Formats: sequence, structure tokens, C-alpha cells
Amino acid sequence: MNHRWVATVPGGARQRRPRRRLPYLGPPSYGSTPRWGFPALAWRWPTAVPGTGSHEQPPVTVDRVRSVAGHAVAMTAAVAALALLAAGGEVWRYVLLLRSRGGALSERLVATSDAVVTVAAVLAVAFAMLAAVLTVWWLLLARRVAAEGAGQGLPRPSWQVLVYLLVPGLNLAMAGVVLTELEHQVLLRSPAERPRPTRATAVWWGAWALGGVLFGLTVAWRFRDGVQAQADGVLLSAATDLAAAAVAVLTALTVRRLTALLAPVDPHRLRLLRVVRVSGAPDPELRRVRSVPSTR
Repeated sequence: MNHRWVATVPGGARQRRPRRRLPYLGPPSYGSTPRWGFPALAWRWPTAVPGTGSHEQPPVTVDRVRSVAGHAVAMTAAVAALALLAAGGEVWRYVLLLRSRGGALSERLVATSDAVVTVAAVLAVAFAMLAAVLTVWWLLLARRVAAEGAGQGLPRPSWQVLVYLLVPGLNLAMAGVVLTELEHQVLLRSPAERPRPTRATAVWWGAWALGGVLFGLTVAWRFRDGVQAQADGVLLSAATDLAAAAVAVLTALTVRRLTALLAPVDPHRLRLLRVVRVSGAPDPELRRVRSVPSTR
């Protein structure tokens, strides 16, 4: 015999109120575009979506500093090679000037010498501009990474650094100051201590100032007239090219040194090790009982 029980609340079952049927007014509509749901730019980088902190600057990683440093080193190496080529062309031109005192020179030989000097100088200037842009970019990124790693703030704002580096004449004195401040934070020195350049930074600073002075002197020397002034200008140009090559080499070494201090381990240069053989290790203990889900 089956019994069916129905549980009700005290006082009896409540009667449901009949729902009032409204007339059909058509499909649902909105007075404006709905703002609920996923954003329309969900496929983009999260910081590109309005209201998710897109105004904030993305953090600078060490890998980014290393990547920019690699390009800067390559460009400065190219500048050094072109500056040496230009210096060799200037020396060749001076030798031809000495030989011209005893007789006429071949027109093709003189034209070749002029072409070497002109092409090397133009390419050196073009590559130097690209190298300067990459080096300044690396400097700005390295300052942020060094400050974050040292747990300190930036010594000076970025706009002030750009003024110190881009104003002619002022950059000869202040470029070393900016580099010394960066080196101070890279070496994790105390913020209360006054930044002092190391020997490598001091050598770069001296070469940078000497190269700038020679460049200005060479430009001013071009306005002098006379055969002897032109001959001396050739030697001065050769010295300026050699100084430019030295500055480029020292800049590449400085960028590599500070980048290595910021990121001592390069993941692309790590050698993956593989265990080939184990000698002298005790034999592993064998399992006496096989677990249920394991296969034979």
C-alpha cells in the first residue's frame, strides 16, 4: 500500500497569485547602448581598455634594457669602424698633400681619396645619429630599472636628462654626471653617498669631452683660408675621427658593462645541461607494493 505525503506550511498551502498577462509590446529595446557585458576591446592588451589603468606607464623589464643595449652596441661599433675609415682617408689625403709638393698627382688618385673621406664621413654621421638615439633610449630605460632595483627614486626627471644630453656644449659636462648617477644606482651604493665616477666612467667622460672639443675646433678651423690652414685642417679632422672612434668604442663598452650589472644572467647564453650518467649514487629503493591505478 503506497502513501503519498505532502508537506505544507502551518496554516495550509499558500495560494499563488495569478500573474497578470501584459500585452505583447514587441522585442526588447534599449534607450542607449548597453554598458554591461565584456568590453568591446577585450582582445587588446588589458591596459588599452578604458578604465583599466591605460594612463599608467608599463614597467620596464631587464630584457627590454638588454635588447635595446644590443642594438646600441651594434650601432656604436659601426660608428667606430666608419670613423676609423674616415681617419684613414684623412691621413691618406695628407700624404697626398705632401707628395703634391714635388709634382702633380693623378686625378683618379685624388678623386678616390676624396670619395673615401666623403662617404665614410657621411655614413659615420648618419650611423652616429642612430647610435645616439638608441643610446639615449637605453639610458632612459636603464635609469628606471636601476632605480627600481636599488629601491630609490630617479635622481632627476627624464626631461632634465634630455636637456643635459641634447644641448650642445652643456652635454660635454653633464653627460658624465648623468652616467655617474646611473652607475651609482646600478652598483647599489647608498643614496646618502655622493655619486662618484669609477675609472671606466671617468675615462669615457674624458674621451667624450675631448671629442666634443676637437669637433668644435675642426668646424671652426674650416673657416680659415690658406694652403697651410687646409693641410692642418686635414690633420685635425683625422684626430677628430680617431677621437670619435674612441668615444664609440668606450660607449659600447660602457653600455655592455652597465647592462651586465643590471642583468648578470642572459637567458639566451645559458647552456642547457643534460644528465648523461650518475656515478657513485646509491641504488633507488624499489617499490614493494604496486599502487592500484598504476600500470604494469
